[in-house]
Amino acid sequence: MAAGRKLFGTDGVRGVAGELITAELALALGRAATAATPASAPQVLIVRDTRESGEMLEASIAAGVAAAGGDALLGGVLPTPGASLLVRRYGFDLAAVVSASHNPYEDNGIKFFGPDGTKIGDRQEEEVEWIVAAADAPRAGRIGRVRELHGAGGDYARELESRFRALDLSGRRVLLDCANGATYRVAPEIFRRLGADVEAIAVEPDGRNINRDCGSTHVGSLAARVRDGGHDLGFAFDGDGDRVLAVDRDGALVDGDELTALAALHLRGLGRLPGGGVAVTVMTNYGFHRAMAAAGIEVATTPVGDRHLLAELLRRGWALGGEQSGHIIETGFVPAGDGTASALLALEALAGRDLSERDAMEKLPQRLLNVRVNDRDALDAAAAVWEAVERESRALEGSGRVLVRKSGTEPLVRVMVEAPKEEECEEIVDRLANIVEAELG
Repeated sequence: MAAGRKLFGTDGVRGVAGELITAELALALGRAATAATPASAPQVLIVRDTRESGEMLEASIAAGVAAAGGDALLGGVLPTPGASLLVRRYGFDLAAVVSASHNPYEDNGIKFFGPDGTKIGDRQEEEVEWIVAAADAPRAGRIGRVRELHGAGGDYARELESRFRALDLSGRRVLLDCANGATYRVAPEIFRRLGADVEAIAVEPDGRNINRDCGSTHVGSLAARVRDGGHDLGFAFDGDGDRVLAVDRDGALVDGDELTALAALHLRGLGRLPGGGVAVTVMTNYGFHRAMAAAGIEVATTPVGDRHLLAELLRRGWALGGEQSGHIIETGFVPAGDGTASALLALEALAGRDLSERDAMEKLPQRLLNVRVNDRDALDAAAAVWEAVERESRALEGSGRVLVRKSGTEPLVRVMVEAPKEEECEEIVDRLANIVEAELG
């Protein structure tokens, strides 16, 4: 890798397998991450999702770990939160997850978790990148070993069962969409252990069908099957199992905002919402903020990304955070998004009620429009745009909101409006989009 090139993004290193994410890079990352740990003989857990490139990258990371004097423990296919949880349970020094989450099968990625179960921080990522760039990791005094870690999936399932041992799902007809990904075994199993009548779809991974027309990015088929099949509700996970969306018996989508609102009110009622607050992102529906204000729950807002959510939770000593996309973190169980745990937490919060009768929050109509521009960074100095944003925000104060931000990866400016009525959303979005296009297009 050329010096100065940045590998780590917001969720580890990710790209097309065989192009950016090669066996050589995986070996280098495994070696560098192991060398960067303070332990003399680091114990490193490695898990993956179901992509066809996963086994190659798993083997390469393991070789890098052993070359740096660490012992690689292969946990096989396991949801990302399983690595976060088990690295603490086993007392390991590091965990590596091979996954590209909700991306198509052609992509893959590598992310690392420290011994506390959280993703390694910026400083450690910089050290790993420096070692990779130097191509000269410190020589190990020993050659480590590579061995299978039998029963990792079972241990993760037992942790879930222990956390939700009081939850009785007897009589609940639940449909699970496992995205042909990392939850395809453990999610149906834990729901059955808790008494649910479970039907699971997208549980036949072939290495190439992960996230293909299924999972949390394609909930349409799940919604139709729940509605037409007489199920009480359904849950859709993503490829690595760290996020979840739900649908009620009528096929209506229940996103991460609503699931987080349910969880916040429930945990507060149990006295398990330390600090009396919850963290969400700038994309969270304004209706969530109104519901939490009415309940006396403080809300902290962060940039998009579960990494930012967790940082805010740790900073404040809070326990719950959530994204509209379905990343929900309850640090009392695991310091990472956990789709399966979040689904069970929603059912625990419902306490036997039907999801279609949920009343934790009332969502405001929302409209999001992406405006293609010549230079997204020019938004910062676009006075006419910000004057319009301020004007529209004042008009909506207390009843809605406006959010205008640049894309982090594309030449786009994203314009989002929430207002009491759909037609009002449309009118404001169109006005703002026209100004953005005139100023930056």
